[in-house]
Amino acid sequence: MKNRLAVCSWSLQATNAKELVERIQQVGVKYVQLALSPVINNPEAWKDLDVLFKNAGISVISGMAETIGEDYSTLESIRLTGGIVPDAHWEGNWKHFQKIADLAVSMNIKLITFHAGFIPHEPEKDEYKKLRDRIVKIAEIFREKGLILGLETGQERAEHLKCFLESLPVTNVRVNYDPANILLYNNGDPIGVIDILAKHIEQCHLKDATRTKVPGTWGAEVAVGTGEVNWPQFFEHLNKIGFKGDFSLEREAGNQRIADLLAGRQMAEKLMQ
Repeated sequence: MKNRLAVCSWSLQATNAKELVERIQQVGVKYVQLALSPVINNPEAWKDLDVLFKNAGISVISGMAETIGEDYSTLESIRLTGGIVPDAHWEGNWKHFQKIADLAVSMNIKLITFHAGFIPHEPEKDEYKKLRDRIVKIAEIFREKGLILGLETGQERAEHLKCFLESLPVTNVRVNYDPANILLYNNGDPIGVIDILAKHIEQCHLKDATRTKVPGTWGAEVAVGTGEVNWPQFFEHLNKIGFKGDFSLEREAGNQRIADLLAGRQMAEKLMQ
């Protein structure tokens, strides 16, 4: 497992390629999950990325795509604005995902993850069918290019996500499992979710959180190893199901990102077999 440990590029808050390489090196890993939307939206800042990665011996294990207009200020705001659910941004998001696919191919990246938005619980509802059709449309263009689409976890219970995945007529939609999101959205037990989604998990984020004590509000994202994820059980369960994918350290809050990610890396390495 230690040889499959990466860091999420967006956690490092770099504004250009040189900064990103320097901060990856400070965390002490050789692999990165790369946010692809900034590379598309600001190509000048990232134009030397491939060369700098090669010179530093850094490999990209996967990509991440952002969607337009997301507002994470409250649970209700992200429910309304998250992922590819909003009709107002669907055409823009569809065009962006086509660019994401082309960039991934050019960089030899096979897996691209993103937050699709809240999946409705009732398959018979129009909102469910609309989101399903949009994910299938993206997945099909990805499949044509040999790519895998990874859905982030947490915004719905694992049982609902499993049913949704198994209803899709495509086979290249998988799961990027983030145990902290289960706590942040208060949607179950992070360890039990592994068993529910076992055959769908393609990659894992190493992120930690504490569960909210006020229903309808966010939990708190914290440094890996300081929250409520039971990390020994986490790695034990992944070993049990025969998980062979990669792990990417993520930190989305705090003002000492590199120190937190470095501590998280050291904790994970002690537990990884």
